[in-house]
Amino acid sequence: MNLNNHPTVQRVRLQTVSPISREREPLDAAWLRQIVLGAGADDVGFVEIGRPALDDQREDILQAFPHTQTLISIVCRMNREPIRSPARSVSNLEFHATYEHANEVARNVVAKLQAQGVRAMNPSAGFPMEMDRFPGKIWVVSHKPVAVAAGLGQIGIHRNVIHPVFGNFIVLDTILLDASVSAYGQPINYNPCLSCKLCVAACPVGAISPDGSFNFVNCSTHNYREFMGGFHDWIDTVTDSSGQLAYRNKVSDAETASIWQSLSFGPNYKAAYCLAVCPAGEEVIGPFLDDRKQFLTDTVRPLTEKQETIYVIADSDAERHVNRRFPHKTVKRVHSGVRPNSIDGFLRGMTLLFQPGCSEGLNAVYHFTFMGHEPRQATVVIRDQKVTVQDGHVGKHDLHVTADSQTWLGFLRRERSIVWALFRRKIRLAGPLKLRVAFGKCFPA
Repeated sequence: MNLNNHPTVQRVRLQTVSPISREREPLDAAWLRQIVLGAGADDVGFVEIGRPALDDQREDILQAFPHTQTLISIVCRMNREPIRSPARSVSNLEFHATYEHANEVARNVVAKLQAQGVRAMNPSAGFPMEMDRFPGKIWVVSHKPVAVAAGLGQIGIHRNVIHPVFGNFIVLDTILLDASVSAYGQPINYNPCLSCKLCVAACPVGAISPDGSFNFVNCSTHNYREFMGGFHDWIDTVTDSSGQLAYRNKVSDAETASIWQSLSFGPNYKAAYCLAVCPAGEEVIGPFLDDRKQFLTDTVRPLTEKQETIYVIADSDAERHVNRRFPHKTVKRVHSGVRPNSIDGFLRGMTLLFQPGCSEGLNAVYHFTFMGHEPRQATVVIRDQKVTVQDGHVGKHDLHVTADSQTWLGFLRRERSIVWALFRRKIRLAGPLKLRVAFGKCFPA
């Protein structure tokens, strides 16, 4: 069949081509802004794909949508009081509803642009994500740096974007656009974060430090207990139990019901208290400025005084923090569920798993030589309660670890015994054994 004679082909060729698609001139920024706001967003900004702020994720963006020329950053407001509620069901209902709204806004914008002959793609505001990459980078676009580059806020001490008007009570989304725009946003020239440290005070696991440092794994182990890593740990608990009684001795009925609820209605955040107590933003700051003492009473104390279970890695900084600051809360030791599946993942993840408090007094240089399936050399320096990871062997080592790469990963995943590996010389140590023990304490999982 000659497609040129097909009725549909002939009709399409007779139709008037949209000026946008024919000329490929930059889209008018004001027009595009109204499209996004009309679809239900509360604020919007635009960033060109070549912006230096996107250097570390440009490759991933173009892999997902090779035609990307512009990123549209979208802000959708959340209702504040539900997020502040000690009742986590209320808070999570607001999270889920706003994520769904943000996704629907982005989807509607893409549909409107498609009708104008402009190709666009809307990655998820949250989940679903690319789980085949787990535990690596599972998201398509990092919404936070895009929003900052677009002029929609700055990152606060709690690692969340604070919008100058709406505060941190927002959900972000991004649209990838196959067109340039007539005007792009620029970062705002101040940070709405008040440095009030209320997020530091409210965090049940001490993941946010007054000096601005952040402990990722302590946050994720508790707050994201029913997400990826925590779910893996729960599966391990189920499969490791010999029967009903053994399982119930490890997991309460309430915890099992909570897992069921997350599977049925979406995973629930256990805390997110840093968002709840943040007073920044023009719409939010009034009560904090009027009466700070009353703001603490109404907003912070209901969360800090709540009796609840806090999930921590054994012997971690988080466990010590809960015992010291919140003795009325119940500590439950769990595994993070983070299991590296490559040497590259192990090395990249070290800064996320590191426990500064557990490294107090340690000053050591570790050389790693991995052989076999994934050959690699690396240097890990632990000094002044900080960790740095470098490729290759740098400087003089205090302990040299030589290991078969697959055996080392099996050890980290608790699938191989370190004693077995040492006996079989699959792992060899050159240096004091106490440094190996100290290293393990710095990276409990």
